[in-house]
Amino acid sequence: MTRDFHVNNRNRLYNRLKKNSVLVLFSGKQVRKTADEYYPFWADRNFLYLTGLHQQEMVLVAEISETDVRETLYLLPPDARLERWTGVRVKTWEVDDLTGIADCKYLDSLETDLHKIFLSGNYESLYLDLNRLTPDEPDSPAYTLCKKVQSVYPFLTIQSVTRDIRTLRAIKQPCEIEAMKKAEEITRAGILAMMHASKPGMYEYQYKALWDYTLGQYSPEGSAFPPIISAGKNNFCIHYYDYTGQATDGDMVLNDVGAKWDDHMTDVSRGWPCNGRFSDRQKLLYECVYATSNYMFDLIKPGMPMKDVDATIRRYNFERLKDAGVLDKWEDIGTYMWHGGAHHVGYDTHDEVVLPETIAPGMVFCVDIGVYHEEWGIGFRLEDNCLVTEDGCVNLSAATPRSVREIEDEMKKGLF
Repeated sequence: MTRDFHVNNRNRLYNRLKKNSVLVLFSGKQVRKTADEYYPFWADRNFLYLTGLHQQEMVLVAEISETDVRETLYLLPPDARLERWTGVRVKTWEVDDLTGIADCKYLDSLETDLHKIFLSGNYESLYLDLNRLTPDEPDSPAYTLCKKVQSVYPFLTIQSVTRDIRTLRAIKQPCEIEAMKKAEEITRAGILAMMHASKPGMYEYQYKALWDYTLGQYSPEGSAFPPIISAGKNNFCIHYYDYTGQATDGDMVLNDVGAKWDDHMTDVSRGWPCNGRFSDRQKLLYECVYATSNYMFDLIKPGMPMKDVDATIRRYNFERLKDAGVLDKWEDIGTYMWHGGAHHVGYDTHDEVVLPETIAPGMVFCVDIGVYHEEWGIGFRLEDNCLVTEDGCVNLSAATPRSVREIEDEMKKGLF
């Protein structure tokens, strides 16, 4: 993503906010794993969307007046000893070229500066990214500041900026779509590597090793999320990460994977028989799901209610399963379909966007159909990334083998 992309994102956000307000956003802080080891830092995605910066303990402060916006970025000061261990920090003189933010200060002046801003009398509102997944989640820096402001500066009205940023993130810009297309190419390569090597007796960790190796040939960004790769009975754990199982002859291999390119994610699922040949029952179930997926890509277009995507997937796939003799009545669909059929993709795999009432051009979301028949020992899902266009949609992951014939033909190219 370019400097102009992030400048434009911030300007679009500022235009949505009230005048005479202050916005404070945090990049986040590294989390300790064990002893003196830390997890790799993962920048807050809203902060990243607006700045393009990945460094921890950065803070963006924007003062929005009636006439203009004054931006200041606060960052950690240089520390030669720590940088020798953990990498070079962004320097103040680099920030403008990277982000378009001209004013830059060190973090130790943030508290004093905010005090002056809040007491200046120029501002009535404070915008913070107040976002919790669960009520008992530990306080983020935004919540910590919120509590302090409520106590020390009660005359400021606190508002959440989360919904405004999520609304912007729902529509992808052209450069974002190009990044996702590149991530799709890499995802395809990783899936093909697993398909070509697949054979009875392979362990799930061996499939994963092929996935990781293939992605490593393209960039250091790697997987968008921990890959879900399972075989046989492990396919009935929707989010499975053990990689300890072994694919036996006749088992389906399920993978739910995605590469990341320029901070943009993909999320693609494919299922295939480890021996390269669908059994009659596997083919019967797969054809139902494949037909449902194709139907959705013919149907999705701007103006369609977003809630209808999941509902239509469920209803249409039910009819296919019923015609195939798998079930008789609608009340039993939950026995075979365990999860929703659509979620947005972008800066997050399950992209944090405002769920729209109607579909619009520029949205990217998954069309995800899963069937789990425990009695037959068959579980898989077919998941593709849907880009909504002006008059319809495009399957961004269509080049990754999808049909029974495409999968079997591709697997014939393998070594075994």
